[in-house]
Amino acid sequence: MELKNKKLTNDEFYGIQKEILTQWPTGADVNFEKAVDFHQSLPENKNFGKKLVKAKKEGKTLVQPRAGVALVQEHIDLLTYLQDKGGADLLPTTVDSYTRQNRYKEAEVGIQESVRESKSMLNGLPIVNHGVDACRSIINELNTPVQVRHGTPDARLLTEISYAGGFTSYEGGGISYNIPYAKNVSLEKTIRDWQYCDRLTGIYEEAGVSINREPYGPLTGTLVPPCISHSVAIIESLLAAEQGVKNITVGYGQCGNLVQDVAAIRSLGSLTEEYLKRYGYNDVEVTTVLHQWMGGFPQDEAQAFSVISWGSAIAALSKATKVIVKTPHEAIGVPTKEANAQGLRCTKQMINMLCDQQLSNTSHVVNEMMIISAETRCIVDKCFELGEGDLAVGTVRAFQAGVLDIPFAPSKLNAGKMLPARDNDGAIRILNAANVPLSKELIDFNREKIEERAQAEKRDASFQMVIDDVYSISKGKLVGRPWK
Repeated sequence: MELKNKKLTNDEFYGIQKEILTQWPTGADVNFEKAVDFHQSLPENKNFGKKLVKAKKEGKTLVQPRAGVALVQEHIDLLTYLQDKGGADLLPTTVDSYTRQNRYKEAEVGIQESVRESKSMLNGLPIVNHGVDACRSIINELNTPVQVRHGTPDARLLTEISYAGGFTSYEGGGISYNIPYAKNVSLEKTIRDWQYCDRLTGIYEEAGVSINREPYGPLTGTLVPPCISHSVAIIESLLAAEQGVKNITVGYGQCGNLVQDVAAIRSLGSLTEEYLKRYGYNDVEVTTVLHQWMGGFPQDEAQAFSVISWGSAIAALSKATKVIVKTPHEAIGVPTKEANAQGLRCTKQMINMLCDQQLSNTSHVVNEMMIISAETRCIVDKCFELGEGDLAVGTVRAFQAGVLDIPFAPSKLNAGKMLPARDNDGAIRILNAANVPLSKELIDFNREKIEERAQAEKRDASFQMVIDDVYSISKGKLVGRPWK
C-alpha cells in the first residue's frame, strides 16, 4: 500500500484487521460492538481524555506514574497502591519488552515464570497475552483512568486488545516509537501501522467512545532541542487527526532550564493547535504532558528527589495538563511501589505549592517561545514541502534528508548529524544544525548562545561539550562544565 496521509478506507482498514486479529489467539476475543458497550458503561471519571480536558479548563496539572508488572492481579494491586497511597490522578499500564517487539511466545514464557517465581519476570504487563477480559478487570477494579504506555513500532494487535479491553488512552506514534527505539525498522511501515492504530481510534470515536492519543514526546530523552520534539509531536498529531483522532496529548521531555522548559510546554500546545486548525482539523482537543527528567539520575535518593522536584516545578509553572513522574530509585532499576508513590507525593506537593504562580507571561519566556516556535515552523513547513503537500511522504523524505534529525537515536534512518549542546544558562541549543532547515538568523542565534558558554569556560565549542552535558545531571550539575 502506497504511503500517503489519507484516512484509511473501510476496505483498507478491515482488510488489514482480518490478518492482525489472527496474530495471537486473544485477537479472536475482540468484538467491536461489545467493546463499545463496555466503554459506554464506564463512568465519566474513568475516561482519560475527558479528565485531561477538564483539568486543562480548570488550569490543573495532573500526576501520572510509570508502572507495570507481568501478572494481572499483581498489576491491579500495584496500580491500586499508586492510586490510593501515591495519589495518582491518572494511571499507566506499561507494557513489557517482548510485547513491544511482537514476541508473544516469549511473553507467555515470562508469564509462566512469573507465576512460578511469585514475582514479575517481565518489565511490564503483556496485554496481548492476557487478552480482553483481563484488561477489563483492570479497568473495573480502579477508580482512576488508565493509559497504555509501551514503545512498539507495530502496535496494531496491542491497540485492538487495549481498546477492546477498555483502556481510554494510548501512547505512541509511527515516528516516536520507531526512530528513538529501533535500528532497522522501516519508517514507511511504522507510519502505515500507526495509521491503522489511529484509524481504529477514529472508528471508536465515531461510535461515541473518546480515546486519548499521546505521541511520545521525549524521543531519546537526551539533549533534544524543543524544536525537534515539537516537530515530531505536531506531525504525529496531524497524521492522527487525519485518521479521525479527536483527543491528543502532546509531550515534551524536561531539558532543565526553567525558562526554556516553561516556554516549550506553552509553545507546544499552541503550535499543535495552530497546525491542526491550519489543515482543517478544527475539532481536536489538545492537552500537554511534561515528562520529568529522562536522562541520568543521581543514585542518592535525596538528590533524586531534587531532580523530581525540579521537574514538578516546571510542570506547575508551565501549566502542563499532566506530568509523568519519576522515582527516587530511577538510577537503581525498577522501583518499589513505595518509591513510586513517594515520587508522586513529592510531585503533587510541589504542584500544589506553585499552582497559583504565573511565569509564562514574563519577557524571557515569551522570547523563548518565539524562538522555539520559529525553529519548529521551519522544520514542519519543510516536511510539507518535501512531501509536496503530503505530510506522511514528507516525513520519510525529511529523515532521508536530515531535515528531521533526532539526537542519539539508534535508527539507521536517522542522520545523526545535528549536534545539540547547552548554552551558558543550561538551555539546549543547536551547535551544528547540519541539514535541519533553520533560517540563518536562528542558526546564528543558537551559535552565539553556545559561544557565550565557550567563552565563559575558556574552551572551544566542540563535541566535548555535548559529552559533558550528557553526564552532568548524574554528577549533580545541569551544564557539563570542564572543571566539574
